[in-house]
Order: sequence, then structure tokens, then C-alpha cells
Amino acid sequence: MSLDDLYMEMILDHYRNPRNRSSDLDGHDVHVHHSNPLCGDELDLRLRVADDTVDAVVYDGEGCSISMASASVMTQAVTGRDLADADDLTECFRLMLHGEGIKREEDLGDGVAFQGVAKFPVRVKCALLGWMALKDAITTYREGGAEHRVTHE
Repeated sequence: MSLDDLYMEMILDHYRNPRNRSSDLDGHDVHVHHSNPLCGDELDLRLRVADDTVDAVVYDGEGCSISMASASVMTQAVTGRDLADADDLTECFRLMLHGEGIKREEDLGDGVAFQGVAKFPVRVKCALLGWMALKDAITTYREGGAEHRVTHE
């Protein structure tokens, strides 16, 4: 099995067996909704923070296997991290998808499987949907907000 095949299997596993997919999270601090009208992907993300740490994060939505699997991976990668670290990890994922190499490979976990998406610019926004929702949720939390809606074009 090639590395590309292994990565495809990891992505499909997260799509078929999503982690932390839920339409609700008890005691969440922030709820954000992101959508990509170009492909129709929709994602709701709920974030609960305790002691400036990602205590829990869940997502729900409809979209392609790339967007939903990436959101699943993101929830596993950031839970338990302080907000600044989760924000930094999000930036590392974004840079990887823009072809700037892998930083913090161990922390990204299954997220490294998405590095091949950089070869398909039209799919980059799909893979980033959940991660950008997290970034928005962290910003919204820091600004004292609870709800936020973003449409990406």
C-alpha cells in the first residue's frame, strides 16, 4: 500500500466513522456556522472552553468527504489544547494545505493525510472548512461572543 493509499484510507475512515460529530454540545460557549456556497458544504461547530483550553469541540453538517473528514480530524487534534496552541495548529494545517510543508506533524495526527489536497486547489477550501470554523470560534470566544455565521466565497 502506498502512502497516498494509506492517507486516502485515513480520510475515508474519518468520513465513515466521524469523531465528535454531534448537533449539540452541553454547555458550549460558542456556536459558529460556516458554509462554502461554491460547493455547498455547510458546517456547524460548537466549542466549549475551560481554563482557556479546548474542553470539547463538536461539528455537524453536510458536505463532501474531504470537508467532513477534515472536521473530524480537527476535533481530535485540538481537544485538550489551550486556545493559542489550537489556533497555531490551525495555522499549521492551513499552511500545509497551501503547499508550505508540514509543521507539527505529530500534533496534526491524522491531519497530515490531507497534505495531498494541496495538489487540488478547488478542494483546499473543503479541507479548511472545519479548521477555519474553529479559528472563528476561538476569535468569537475571545471577543465575548456566542454565535457567528460566515459564508466563504
